Amino acid sequence: MTIKTYPLAGRPVNRMGYGAMQLAGPGVFGPPKDKEAALAVLREAVASGVNHIDTSDFYGPHVTNQIIREALHPYPEDLLIVTKVGAVRGDDASWNPAFAPEQLERAVEDNLRNLGLEALDIVNLRVMIPSTADHSKPGEGSIEKSFAVLAQLQQRGMIRHLGLSNVTSAQVSEARTIAPVVCVQNQYNLVQRGDDVLVDELAAAGIAYVPFFPLGGFSPIQSSGLSSLASEVGATPMQLALAWLLHRSPNILLIPGTSSVGHLRENIAAETLLLDDDIFRRLNAIGQAGA
Repeated sequence: MTIKTYPLAGRPVNRMGYGAMQLAGPGVFGPPKDKEAALAVLREAVASGVNHIDTSDFYGPHVTNQIIREALHPYPEDLLIVTKVGAVRGDDASWNPAFAPEQLERAVEDNLRNLGLEALDIVNLRVMIPSTADHSKPGEGSIEKSFAVLAQLQQRGMIRHLGLSNVTSAQVSEARTIAPVVCVQNQYNLVQRGDDVLVDELAAAGIAYVPFFPLGGFSPIQSSGLSSLASEVGATPMQLALAWLLHRSPNILLIPGTSSVGHLRENIAAETLLLDDDIFRRLNAIGQAGA
């Protein structure tokens, strides 16, 4: 049986959380098609026991945080809101690096204002190395200057805890020489397993690992083997992919996103799935074949 909670920022959170990116409009830009549905999803998530929500003020931009505030403020005492900085959106919906000290401070201030908070629980530095063609994948390079800016904002009381997103093991080590790191958020799922070693390194250090795109993101996981196994255990393929992550390591915290209450309920139900050793081994084989 999987452990239901894991310590994050000094308190236990339910390992099944919620990622708010899909609450904005198409392309994570502009307002949602159905604002009432977006509000309903957030309220249903919290009512279902979710106490870890992932967001950013560059979702929209500003839109997602404003919806979170409208839906949930004043926030439940046990709710942990994690946001990220390091990008700005262009008028064409592009994602552009924003790592200058004044840009990082402005991003923190925007998150504070739009979420209606005096201090942010956790801020992840979302790294984009200029020499890396695909900014959804980590690239080697120093993050010292940018992370030190966030550490200074933490000392000023604007941020309580710091995390990282889209980073390598070396960058995690570099950041930990500047300030404690409570979580790392990278792309990882059943078929994208490049962080297998990092997951285990962080588990040994007591640091949460939060996979973004746990269901494949803009390219959902598709596998006949996964579908067959899902039928065998009486679940949907996506539920089984989430359950595999929960069984993979106790430090993995999930933040699947959706704009549908029905899909939210399906995702949350994945935490009740029990995977025996044979099913887990066969799921691992699917992942290794797709790597």
